[in-house]
Amino acid sequence: MRGGYFLLGLATAAAAASVDSCPGYNAGAILSSRSSLTADLSLAGDVCNVYGDDLDNLRLLVEYQTDSRLHVKIYDADEQVYQIPSSVLETPSGQHGSSSSSSDLVFSYTTNPFTFAIQRRSTQETLFNASGLIFESQYVRLRTSLPENPNIYGLGEDSDSFKRQTVDYTRPLWNRGAAFLPPLQSLYSSHPIYIEMRDGQAHGVFLSNSNGMDIKINKTTQDGQYLEYNTIGGVLDFYFLSGPAPADVARQYAGVVGTPAEQSYWTYGFHQCKYGYEDVMMVAEVVYNYSQANIPLETMWTDIDYMDLRRPWTLDPERFPLHKMQELVTYLHDHQQQYILMVDPPISINDTSLYATAKEKGLFMKWDNGSDFVATMWSGAASYVDFFNPNAMDFWSGQIGSFFDDESGVGVDGMWIDMNEPANFCTYPCSNPIQIAIEGGIPPAPPAVRTTWDSLPGFPADFQPPSTSSRRLSTRSTGNMTGLSGRNFANPPYIPATGDGTLNAGTVYPEVRQYDDYTMYDTHNLYASQMIAHSRQGLLDRRSSERPFIITRSSFAGDGAKTGKWTGDNASTWANYLLSIVQHMEFASIFQMPMIGTDVCGFNDNTTETLCARWAMLGAWYPFYRNHADISSNFQEFYRWPLVAAAAQKAIATRFQLLDYFYTAFHQQTVDGSPTTIIPLFFQYPNDANTLDISYQFFFGPSILVSPVTEESPSATATATDSQSATLYLPDDLFYDFWTGEKVVGTGSQITVDNVTYTDIPVHVRGGSVIALRSDADKANTTAQLRTHDFELLIAPDTNGQATGSLYLDDGKSVNPSFSSEIGFTFDNGQLSVNGTFGFQTSCQVIRARVMGTSSTKSSNGFSSYTTLKKGLNEGWEAKINQ
Repeated sequence: MRGGYFLLGLATAAAAASVDSCPGYNAGAILSSRSSLTADLSLAGDVCNVYGDDLDNLRLLVEYQTDSRLHVKIYDADEQVYQIPSSVLETPSGQHGSSSSSSDLVFSYTTNPFTFAIQRRSTQETLFNASGLIFESQYVRLRTSLPENPNIYGLGEDSDSFKRQTVDYTRPLWNRGAAFLPPLQSLYSSHPIYIEMRDGQAHGVFLSNSNGMDIKINKTTQDGQYLEYNTIGGVLDFYFLSGPAPADVARQYAGVVGTPAEQSYWTYGFHQCKYGYEDVMMVAEVVYNYSQANIPLETMWTDIDYMDLRRPWTLDPERFPLHKMQELVTYLHDHQQQYILMVDPPISINDTSLYATAKEKGLFMKWDNGSDFVATMWSGAASYVDFFNPNAMDFWSGQIGSFFDDESGVGVDGMWIDMNEPANFCTYPCSNPIQIAIEGGIPPAPPAVRTTWDSLPGFPADFQPPSTSSRRLSTRSTGNMTGLSGRNFANPPYIPATGDGTLNAGTVYPEVRQYDDYTMYDTHNLYASQMIAHSRQGLLDRRSSERPFIITRSSFAGDGAKTGKWTGDNASTWANYLLSIVQHMEFASIFQMPMIGTDVCGFNDNTTETLCARWAMLGAWYPFYRNHADISSNFQEFYRWPLVAAAAQKAIATRFQLLDYFYTAFHQQTVDGSPTTIIPLFFQYPNDANTLDISYQFFFGPSILVSPVTEESPSATATATDSQSATLYLPDDLFYDFWTGEKVVGTGSQITVDNVTYTDIPVHVRGGSVIALRSDADKANTTAQLRTHDFELLIAPDTNGQATGSLYLDDGKSVNPSFSSEIGFTFDNGQLSVNGTFGFQTSCQVIRARVMGTSSTKSSNGFSSYTTLKKGLNEGWEAKINQ
């Protein structure tokens, strides 16, 4: 096996050595207007055919779409080469009021050979200079030079450093199930967008291409510092975003791929799951145990354990019978809690009726000869729904509507979609998937049915355990844009550095066909996007007025407009605890997927009490906060250790205090894409070069700086300095300790916080902020209860004694709320003003306010005395606040 990869590497190196001999293209027939430019590109010399056939004739399209966004597209003149269908991702085209004279981005070019450059008008700095164009049937390359030691972020999903390495670095994008999150390999998602920082200014580059690719960043004596795209197909469809602030780039990117989906208020509560809950009674036991431990549980989840022989859209009749599942859901809903189940994409060949229905509708992906593609997954031999098929929506929505019916099915409150890279367990070429599944023991034998259970106090009498077991809508021009014929899909000449040495490991094979002449070679990275879109529509068809809640494993650019995501099968390691911070900043602020979470305490392997305690504290600052473990891992529910239980109680109470503050911040990102949820420090302080390398601190909303402990703790009783302290960076700004109210003046240097116990995490409030907190948050067991609590205002003045803040209120769940309030708080040296719009009427009041960092009489919690207010939130008002 190693020898095979070595030979492959030699072949790749030999081919790569000849790319420099490719002739490039010449530009002609150039037509320009005030807002666009087009040209023909023709091959400038003899073909090189290094990884496929050179295309002779290309087209160039340049569009000044807005003053901060420039669209540059290079594609084949016949428009046969695959392009992302607009039914999956509809990016903006045409001109939107900008022009070549007003845009902050200037396009220039040379004709022979064709190259182009993008400059920032205000500084005349070149941001992107494209050269070395190769456009072949199975390989497209383009390179841009970079400044020395560039500051580049994005290009994920990944488990690499937050700021991209600059020498001999390759970031492959090919959606791939990758347990334990290996570095320098493809993971579950592909987001080909990067942000680059230069001298306090930011710009962004998005390549709208869903094919597999390597993005290489390197520095050599011959070529200098550069970034290079190497894709296995598709076109070069760039969107250049001028910034100049990082937050501006985020908003501009949202203008291309869409703003994130609004989430319901309850989704920000605490969630619990484990792969390996034996039956519905064990699920109920976990719910009960959280209640007994006084740890607020918002949503209970069940992994594939509930399925009959791991077949989607089925219930195990002995372990998860329908009537017991319905009783569980009723109990949860009666207690203002929620329930969610996992759904996988394939249909089991052993699910005779459902499989026959899907087959009759022609819903499965197919081999080139027209036969249905069959592989293996958890359920054994299975086929995969082809979401390009125009009948797929009715089928998928129908399954959601019937299986999750609130009366006759399992009335879940959202969907968890997994294995949607899509995953396939059958090793290529999988000549006999049915036999392979049998020989491999797929599906695995379920555990023996339990015959005895503990009683479940708090559940209804009849819930107690038994005594014995008993169509694609694309815009087409001269061609179909579904892909060139004659390509080698199974063994392409160029293979991205996925980590497997192939494109067919662990997934549906690239030569498999989809409806409307697509192949998985081109559309692989979009499979999850389509499953997401169909699932969202199915949930809307089921409950049309409620915001659909979806958590996906795999994703592509633009999916944040429809779904949330968790980062897959991480491990119970300190490295993955730290990695989660980077992943949250990438997805929330760069990829526009702010409903992001990581399996708290780790999924694979066994966590420890101290790691889980630290992670419980950190996870409370994730947008999506869920504890989840593998079937092979020990149980790790928060209540299983006294230390972790104490950490979780404090963490959730704090999260509840701040829930409306974060709900407001999240809402702002859904409006215009502003990165207001999980924010890197350099977004907030772009002119502070020290923030460019900070990976393990972040802002939770615009005003709260979170600085977790970053050194591993050997044991709960450890006395080592690094396990009970945190070294953090405070920019040149005014901050306040969130826990004590103490004023802390940042000097643009590191400080060390000592005595950080396992139930502590350093948190600071940025000066100039007013934060609306829910009062008595520790007394709420659910977010529904929390919504009845009054507010108090936390005021953190800046150096001028001023502060501002905001609060968004609505019903917390409607797709289009009939009423909402957007309230602004302004504090100026003791005078507080409240104004805004007050469409959402609430009985909750602002009962008090407190100013941080004052020297007046202290209350018992270390803050200055409260000012009692008892003011409503249905109209504006003013008040004098004691300092």
